[in-house]
Amino acid sequence: MTSSNPTLGEVQRALNETMRTYWVLFLIQGVIMMILGVLAVLWPQFSTVAADIYIGWMFLFSGIVGLVTVFWAPSIPAFLWSLLTAALSLIVGVLLLWHPVAGIVSLTLALIAFFIVEGLFQIVAAIVHRDALPGSWGWMVMSGIADLLLAWLIISGWPGTASWAIGLIVGVNLITSGLAITMAALAGRGLVKAVASATR
Repeated sequence: MTSSNPTLGEVQRALNETMRTYWVLFLIQGVIMMILGVLAVLWPQFSTVAADIYIGWMFLFSGIVGLVTVFWAPSIPAFLWSLLTAALSLIVGVLLLWHPVAGIVSLTLALIAFFIVEGLFQIVAAIVHRDALPGSWGWMVMSGIADLLLAWLIISGWPGTASWAIGLIVGVNLITSGLAITMAALAGRGLVKAVASATR
């Protein structure tokens, strides 16, 4: 009986095949992320307010769609839970848009937690899959470490850092993540060249 869980070799082959096939898309994504990151770092206060408004609208629309769905199909399983979740999303969206300063403080705390988790995950994932990503796993580790350092810097200057922290954190995270994706894409391009020269 064969296991349905993929082996390390299968994961490595799948990663290599994905990078060989879609390296151009990854490269474009990485460059765009770095450009947006630089803009966010240059104007952190503007980026912070923009992030608050963007997330507020996301919660608002999510809540509206959730409420419409719940009342359209009231017989769905976990009706009460779905109703409460949709209502909570709607309330959070309204609060973020109605009181952006309080929203910015809350979002900063949430983003600190998010970047700590993301940084740890990137470091662990890069080390675990370093054989599958020989040309880029170090960049992924660097991105994870940068996330952890940023979270620590924001915590150490709290609460004064809340007015610009989101914009700066998002900007630097976009730059480092975009750089990691770009380097992974270039490594994928190297795999394409290696395969092409091996088949000649």
